[in-house]
Amino acid sequence: MAVIEGKSPASGNEDYTQDGTVDLKGRPVLRSKTGRWKACSFIVGYEVFERMAFYGIASNLVIYLTNKLHEGTVKSSNNVSNWVGAVWMMPLAGAYIADAYLGRYRTFVIASCIYVLGMCLLTLAVSLPALRPPPCTQDQNCPQASSLQYGTFFLALYIIAIGTGGTKPNISTMGADQFDEFEPKERSHKLSFFNWWFFSIFFGTLFSNTFLVYIQDNVGWTIGYGLPTLGLAVSVLVFLVGTPFYRHKLPSGSPITRMLQVFVAAGRKWKLHVPDDPKELHELSIEEYASNGRNRIHHSSSLSFLDKAAMKTGQTSSWTLCTVTQVEETKQMTKLIPILLTTIVPSTMIVQAGTIFVKQGTTLDRRMGPHFEIPPACLAAFITIFMLISIVVYDRVFVPAIRRYTKNPRGITMLQRLGIGLALHVIIMITACLAERRRLRVARENHLFGLHDTIPLTIFILLPQYALAGVADNFVEVAKIELFYDQAPDGMKSLGTAYFTTSLGIGSFLSSFLLSTVADITKRHGHKGWVLDNLNVSRLDYYYAFMAILSFLNFLCFLVVAKFFVYNVDVTQTKLGLDISRASSQPQDNTGIAKHPATRWQILGRTPPLLLLAF
Repeated sequence: MAVIEGKSPASGNEDYTQDGTVDLKGRPVLRSKTGRWKACSFIVGYEVFERMAFYGIASNLVIYLTNKLHEGTVKSSNNVSNWVGAVWMMPLAGAYIADAYLGRYRTFVIASCIYVLGMCLLTLAVSLPALRPPPCTQDQNCPQASSLQYGTFFLALYIIAIGTGGTKPNISTMGADQFDEFEPKERSHKLSFFNWWFFSIFFGTLFSNTFLVYIQDNVGWTIGYGLPTLGLAVSVLVFLVGTPFYRHKLPSGSPITRMLQVFVAAGRKWKLHVPDDPKELHELSIEEYASNGRNRIHHSSSLSFLDKAAMKTGQTSSWTLCTVTQVEETKQMTKLIPILLTTIVPSTMIVQAGTIFVKQGTTLDRRMGPHFEIPPACLAAFITIFMLISIVVYDRVFVPAIRRYTKNPRGITMLQRLGIGLALHVIIMITACLAERRRLRVARENHLFGLHDTIPLTIFILLPQYALAGVADNFVEVAKIELFYDQAPDGMKSLGTAYFTTSLGIGSFLSSFLLSTVADITKRHGHKGWVLDNLNVSRLDYYYAFMAILSFLNFLCFLVVAKFFVYNVDVTQTKLGLDISRASSQPQDNTGIAKHPATRWQILGRTPPLLLLAF
């Protein structure tokens, strides 16, 4: 296991932070005047409004593409999936720019301006008659959108995607940076940050999935998009107001370049034998790292072929010789990739909840009383509601109960939490399959096969799959961001957060690929196909069954990956003088967690998921 050595606190300056944070001018910052919850309040406030803006678009986008731009089921769903995929993939670029050049704060501010610009253009695209096609006449002869209309609308969407690329990987990491891990009181406060962070996300999401979706469906798209645009602009101003209170981490160079250097250097020396004594490998002194605000990481035995990059051969180029710390950083990021791959398939379900699930809802009875119809996209609010409920139950009931047996402050490990969520995804797809079979049976019994026929079945038959999706998110999504942030080295925190968004991005593209491929293959040789524009004659139940099988196979792959995963040692243990050597000498279970209760916490990572929500 990799042990990290931290720099010593500056003597006589106990009030300065000890984690290397500085102000915007690169000067050390006083603990009493910066950071902590005072700074995080501005960051969390921004996130509430930003989530309102993003989900104000994403939740109901498939309906706009269908009803206003007159796209079919597969095309509209894939356009949403591809845009969402771009939104979640762009953080890789944002993390690279922040870590290598501009830092998190400046990258975030520039990206936020681009984000607001895209929202303004999108509001114009849905407001001006010249930028949208005429409505259908009696549900027939729907005019196609012109190149200008398509171009303007999707240009706005992808400008937003570029903007989110700079905000998503940096804002959450910047929030976590406001707590000094080397100060016990601040460290205890940091334990609750990600839970509050997700609480702010879900609050904004819930508002979008209810109020904004209703406005878009019943009042108009101009107001429905104008309100989140205004909210986003205000949130950026709120964030800027908090500038004097923020702590900043200096850019430490491109993490991707540093990783590539290790792989290239190791590849060039692939014929050499790694010395038995790690002290013969190239490394800098603790003082050199401390002067740059970084920590030195001790050698570990995992992925030993990468140790060749630190072997001394007389050449000193950064592409032929790397330090042990650089090699260990690369190891830590590399071992997360198999975990990332196993989270891609469940990420497809998140996209489907905003596309195929919503399209199902349009065919069902949406009446709630004589004068109100629930917008089909509003059911996504139940994902948020059930996730919030499950988080509270998880923290207040499950964790205390299971902790008595595991002696683990988290209750269960991050990988165990993730594994439970992946198993739930299999159940979600089975539930969706059964609900769709019932919908199709009622359609056949009533001979309702028309494109716009409403099935006499309440839309709330879809509620179980939405509710289970919310419960699964409590396990999968929280565990993912926590794992990728915790296990990433200090200089690659933004990249670690980008791993989280990358799994969602690839999952979105995979969803688009699977839907298109299944729709195409099942229409061959004269068959009707599983996914058609008319869902009343489609076989979505077969598609959901296919996704259930795929999710189960993915779960089996995860079990294999988790068996060989080993957690990092906590950076602060050396700093705080804890006995880390005991952790490496204790027996371990299949997830790399020491069984001895006194040392188990030491290798779990930095941010326990204990929820401290003060309702």
